[in-house]
Amino acid sequence: MAPKNEAKASDAAAPSAEPRLEVKKPKKKKVLLMGKSGSGKSSMRSIIFSNYIARDTRRLGATIDIDLSHVKFLGNLTLNLWDCGGQEAFMENYLSQQRVHVFSNVGVLIYVFDIESRDVDRDLATYVSILSALLQYSPAARIYILVHKMDLVVPASREAVYDERAEEILLFERTSFLAVSSWTSAEATRNPTEDRLERMSNIMKHFKQSISRFTGTPRNAEQFTRMEHKAGTRFSLFILKFTTNTYLMVVLPPGEGRFNAAMLNCQIAIEHFKFLDAPGGLPLSV
Repeated sequence: MAPKNEAKASDAAAPSAEPRLEVKKPKKKKVLLMGKSGSGKSSMRSIIFSNYIARDTRRLGATIDIDLSHVKFLGNLTLNLWDCGGQEAFMENYLSQQRVHVFSNVGVLIYVFDIESRDVDRDLATYVSILSALLQYSPAARIYILVHKMDLVVPASREAVYDERAEEILLFERTSFLAVSSWTSAEATRNPTEDRLERMSNIMKHFKQSISRFTGTPRNAEQFTRMEHKAGTRFSLFILKFTTNTYLMVVLPPGEGRFNAAMLNCQIAIEHFKFLDAPGGLPLSV
């Protein structure tokens, strides 16, 4: 009987099972709600997720730093919502000391612009800085832009609010610099210089001749890829090489932020029009 008891004792001494490795749950992706102070971020959040009605949002105070909340949505979905205060001091802190903490592991950025803002250039500069931080730490994040308080704009004027930022867009043939396509805002139609397209064509021809004379390049050669002109408080314009055979000119109201944003958007658009240079590409005009 002794051997049997020894066997039982040895069985009891043996480890019952290997220790289990704890699997760490992946961090929840953040939903960042950002925008200038007073743009209406917290009001929108309260109306959508807390069943507030519009008049109840008047008693909401300004968001201090970051307001974290976990919102249940569509049954079993939980949103990790970060409502970020929009005061300048907080924005600077997000982009410097809290940069990694705020912009890492972001799934969605919802950025709110206030249609009533009087400092559009600064708003755009802040937005560009936030995009840079997001690209650095969460390059796969989706971005949604909301233009808030459009209901405060007179309905007949809403289209004008969208269009007033650009006055004129022109597409020129590269060699002759003749306009082959154009778009003009309502504001630009009041321009008293009706022959401005012909004047612009002549100016650019003289400019290209001067380049040819001083550099020794043929007149029909590609002599520049970009030109900028800022006429103080009157207007700004830039000319970009658009396709192999065309140049794009954009005329804007003055403002550095607006100018840089338009320039960047046009440079991005160039990539989508490369098919025009390919054999069998669509004609520029019909």
